[in-house]
Amino acid sequence: MERRLYTAEHEAFRETVRTFLAKEVIPYYDQWEKDGIVSRDVWRAAGRQGLLGLAVEEEYGGGGDPGFRFSAVLAEEFGRAYTPGFAIGLHNDMIGPYLTSLATPEQKRRWLPGFCSGELVSAIAMTEPGAGSDLQGIRTTAEDKGDHWLLNGSKVFISNGILADLVIVVARTTPEGGAHGLSLLVVERGMEGFERGRNLDKIGQKAQDTAELFFNDVRVPKENLLGDLNGAFVHLMTNLAQERITIAIAAIAGAEHLLEITTEYVKEREAFGRPLARLQHVRFEIAEMATECAVTRAFLDRCIADHEDGKLDAVHASMAKWWATELQKRVADRCLQLHGGYGYMTEYRVAKAFTDGRVQTIYGGTTEIMKEIIGRSLLS
Repeated sequence: MERRLYTAEHEAFRETVRTFLAKEVIPYYDQWEKDGIVSRDVWRAAGRQGLLGLAVEEEYGGGGDPGFRFSAVLAEEFGRAYTPGFAIGLHNDMIGPYLTSLATPEQKRRWLPGFCSGELVSAIAMTEPGAGSDLQGIRTTAEDKGDHWLLNGSKVFISNGILADLVIVVARTTPEGGAHGLSLLVVERGMEGFERGRNLDKIGQKAQDTAELFFNDVRVPKENLLGDLNGAFVHLMTNLAQERITIAIAAIAGAEHLLEITTEYVKEREAFGRPLARLQHVRFEIAEMATECAVTRAFLDRCIADHEDGKLDAVHASMAKWWATELQKRVADRCLQLHGGYGYMTEYRVAKAFTDGRVQTIYGGTTEIMKEIIGRSLLS
């Protein structure tokens, strides 16, 4: 089915991204997986190529906000390449909006040039050992000390946690405020009392530096409050739609590419003297996955267009996120099965896709949370 979402300019950008991946990412990715972290060099290379800060004003070195479809192209190509360790989507589409929409002019001058050049890698720290999706459970505190905040607490499962130079920390600034007593504080590399724990050992996404973070009497200047005091809940809810649609875009792109690989595999692989593709069961499996991917793609293309027009709501972003990531999980499982024993070997892309993609239904809001959001909207 012909897609009508992108123009020739978008497709030219797609070629730029593919060239960048082929030159700067894919040749080094296996080593990054062994190291448990990507090189800082690739962040700077992405900055030189103009892939960071697409929505940042040009005066700070960004792309001047050409529209979300360019970000969607970036997410699609990284999703197809299965290189989740280089968390460019997190940097651009999940953290970038906080800086562009909430930062003061002084904060923008301090942070955005490095954000766009790749000199400053970013992270956002919400999840705690005892608080995931439930913001009311956050225990990290920031006490007002007049000219600074005194930050104490810990975070876990923080993507870019080891490399990050800027960490947007969700902290409790009003003890009795519940979810509405939280603020966003920017902690910078080198602040006394800011410590990084383990680079966590995950079942997939081995090149992604996912870490524990600890804040022990960290003096955060008042100038590093991002957005409104006690306004974190509203700020977080405002940006969740883009975060979830970005995850969904990478998910469907990964599923489609995995289906392409598997389709070619079953044409070539023989069993009982004939190609696997000659077996009706295999043809049915391919047909079902192709149909599910095509239907999901059509829905997501509409969501992308709506988001660029400012019309994508939380409910449809949640639909896209849970459906596309669950589809990615199903496609990876079924494609691995069609590969047989080879699918279980890590040198085959299907094996990495199986483990790397599993977390997609968890971060950015679990499938269960997405269904709750949708259900409440229909039944309230």
